[in-house]
Amino acid sequence: MKKHNGMRPQDIAYPTDLNLLNDAREKSEWLIDQLYRKEANLTKPRTYRKIARKDFLKVAKNKNKSKKLIHRSIGEQLNYLKRNLGHLDKLISENLKRTNPVELSKKELKYLLVINSLYKQQQQTHTTNTHTIQDRIVSIHQSHIRPIVRGKANAKVEFGAKIEVTIANGFSFLDDFSWDAFNEGTRLITYVENYKRRFSYYPQEVLADRIFCNRENRKKLKELGIKLVAKPLGRPSKTTVKEYIRPGERNPIEGVFGQAKVAYGLGRIKARLNETSKSWIASIILVLNLVKLARLENYGQILKNINHFADSLKLKLNKNTPVLYFYKI
Repeated sequence: MKKHNGMRPQDIAYPTDLNLLNDAREKSEWLIDQLYRKEANLTKPRTYRKIARKDFLKVAKNKNKSKKLIHRSIGEQLNYLKRNLGHLDKLISENLKRTNPVELSKKELKYLLVINSLYKQQQQTHTTNTHTIQDRIVSIHQSHIRPIVRGKANAKVEFGAKIEVTIANGFSFLDDFSWDAFNEGTRLITYVENYKRRFSYYPQEVLADRIFCNRENRKKLKELGIKLVAKPLGRPSKTTVKEYIRPGERNPIEGVFGQAKVAYGLGRIKARLNETSKSWIASIILVLNLVKLARLENYGQILKNINHFADSLKLKLNKNTPVLYFYKI
């Protein structure tokens, strides 16, 4: 049993406070337009969108932006957004007083809630001059995404889902999926229990990242009679290191993740909704297992026989009847 944790980056632009506020302001103007189109009797308020756009571009196109300039521009965009949100509240309240009120769609209501939450977060960070806030919104279109600090050289912060994958006998299993950061070391025993639930017995060995190999997990694995293939705690001797750490031990799982990133798009998830992103990642894990299954000789022969059987059966079926095909990859 091999464990691996990792981030699956989403296909979003790098979020900055100024760009987020500009997107939120433009989306609030779009909501005002939607309400005005649906109910012609409403009075369309003045949004100063051209002036707000001009103020944003004046700073966004500046190559050398000082902190003072950015802080002032964020304050301006917050004022524009506050004004638009006030107009929206007034339009919605006036709309509800009518005999046949116009209902906002599910998509429009979601954007309204996200914009209000984003405004509160940005207003708090602007007034307190801080940059840390809980459940920070980094995209108004994908509000479920959260920033996760990774500490890598090329990307200290990544934006996407955090997953846990177990590889057993060459097949991959998605054990955990979360948009928020969590400590993987506290969930190792849960993953071991998932292994027993799938195969009805515990694994003989567990090979995991360093974060899983804390004292508590080592103790529990020892009680279960499972060998942890990892570097011992403390300063081990050279013989001990050779006994536990073998060259290329992590190559299979690293190779699987490399294949998933390069060949199947796991390195950048382009789905936008919460559920479709989960389905995207789970489908990639499924494809990895199908590729592994198709490479086995016995299963490859079985799939080949099914194809021959389907071809022979196809002559007897109506052309409108669907035929299921299996192909060896």
